[in-house]
Amino acid sequence: MFSITVRDHVMVAHSFRGEVFGPAQRLHGATFLVDATFRRPELDEDNIVVDIGKATEELKAVLGDLNYRNLDDEPEFKGINTSTEFLAKVIADRLADAVHAGRLGEGARGLEGIAVSLHESHVAWASYERAL
Repeated sequence: MFSITVRDHVMVAHSFRGEVFGPAQRLHGATFLVDATFRRPELDEDNIVVDIGKATEELKAVLGDLNYRNLDDEPEFKGINTSTEFLAKVIADRLADAVHAGRLGEGARGLEGIAVSLHESHVAWASYERAL
């Protein structure tokens, strides 16, 4: 399986419901380093996994919709604990939508999977992987 990974970051504010979250039940900020990995079993006709420039641009666009937002105020996240794991899935799903819409180019139609990792720090991160 071949893969490429592009990286960016996003800054959000949010709070959580539930005792398991301790002090994170209060509003707090988070800065995530975001890695998006695109996978396919064979290279395309240009011998690439996907256009790295388009992948970088699309990740930036997806994160732009979340950046500098209080996720508690966003209607689509109303009543949802926007955990690191949950946000990894949101980002992966939005990137998958971009692939299906053709925004990563025709060659991206041969992709079989996307994995997104959100790094909370140098010692902790969460990931979500999905098929296309």
